[in-house]
Amino acid sequence: MKIIDLLKNEKVCISCELFPPKAGTELQNALNIVSDIAEVGPHFMSVTYGAGGTSVGQTVAIARAIEASGRPALAHLTCIDADEAKIDGVLAQMRAAGVQNVLALRGDAVNGNDGDFAHASDLMGKIKKAGDFCVGGACYPEGHPEAGSLDRDIVNTRRKIDSGCDFLVTQMVFDNNIIYNYMYRLLRHGIDVPVVAGIMPVTNAKQINRICELSGTKLPANYRAIVEKFADDPEALKQAGIAYATGQIVDLIANGLKNIHVYTMNRPEIIGGIMKNLSEIVK
Repeated sequence: MKIIDLLKNEKVCISCELFPPKAGTELQNALNIVSDIAEVGPHFMSVTYGAGGTSVGQTVAIARAIEASGRPALAHLTCIDADEAKIDGVLAQMRAAGVQNVLALRGDAVNGNDGDFAHASDLMGKIKKAGDFCVGGACYPEGHPEAGSLDRDIVNTRRKIDSGCDFLVTQMVFDNNIIYNYMYRLLRHGIDVPVVAGIMPVTNAKQINRICELSGTKLPANYRAIVEKFADDPEALKQAGIAYATGQIVDLIANGLKNIHVYTMNRPEIIGGIMKNLSEIVK
């Protein structure tokens, strides 16, 4: 099933993200996580792509397992160190695994070589020509760290749409007002594809500080106070993180943003807790 069809219907769509194990570690545990999360009932699951494609085989294996679970898989694909032949090979693997949906990303350079694709928009054009894939792209409500300005970042996002991007998934945002303002900015630039709002329940204080530092994402003062209060109590912080994320999602749905992507860090209990909290809202 193509994800664009889920995003365009009238129902709320809740998805979540998994990542493959590092090269050389056990794949079976990740496949078990797929099964556990599928039972919770997200509408689709995405699976990330190792730096430089280092875990491409495991990404495809997990995507295949997601498809077998009855949920559509959104397989990430990065291009910065890749040439045409490598991308053709990965797309062939995805096609053979029954994957119809690809999240096209630039990625971070590993070998200091841009390969044949300098930007995610270049990869999107390639994927659209390569077969009948539904193509998603990343967007940045607080601006990409390398863009220089939010206006410039939105110009780059416009380029993705012109290259065939069917929908956008936002970087994690902890303040819904930032998402609402961003949506208006997109519309002013003629970008009206479905946008999936990215939400991350904070369950690790050190981890979220590092993530915010790298991505430029801001943690609001009220949420930072929660994180600091429960930083030394993992179970309390997990419960607080799930509660805060649930509140964000309810607010987004109430204001007409029905497509939500949860960054769960491979923890079924996180998406499970959120789906339980939304049991009467998401049916």
